[in-house]
Amino acid sequence: MTYYFTLPGLGGSDENHWQSLFESALPNIKRIEQGDWDNPACEEWIKTVDEAIDGYDLSEVVFITHSLGGITFSHWFNKYQKKIKGALIVAPPNLDVAPSELGLDSFLPVPKNQIPFPTILVASTNDPWADLDASKSIAESWGSDFVNAGALGHINTASGIGEWPEGLKILEKL
Repeated sequence: MTYYFTLPGLGGSDENHWQSLFESALPNIKRIEQGDWDNPACEEWIKTVDEAIDGYDLSEVVFITHSLGGITFSHWFNKYQKKIKGALIVAPPNLDVAPSELGLDSFLPVPKNQIPFPTILVASTNDPWADLDASKSIAESWGSDFVNAGALGHINTASGIGEWPEGLKILEKL
């Protein structure tokens, strides 16, 4: 049985975000709740991720990440080196160009090592947080399959994608 864990980004995911809607649509799914969605600290966030999956059969765990959740996932893997079934990584931001006032410095540098299990990185052609070339580059360094989702902005609530059935189809590939 597959266990899904959503990892939202900065600010969390509101009730209309595709991650929240996935949580209503998929069985065996749980959001990893961070202590402070608005003031992220990398070490705290990755510790929360590791604690959330403790006791699960890791060969059946799939992460569904959005934005900073994808960067958190990469740091979690880099620190703990635990293999899971796979990860859907949606719209990871390019932190090298993120404004410093967002307080994301604890997530730098972003790990660039290969991830030895299936991952799919989905990016948009007009994401204000990462241009397509930066997204392709991180996908290549992580060994992720790359999906160009077209012009969907940051692939969030503001993108107007609702339940995002295309995202569910991509998830099925894992």
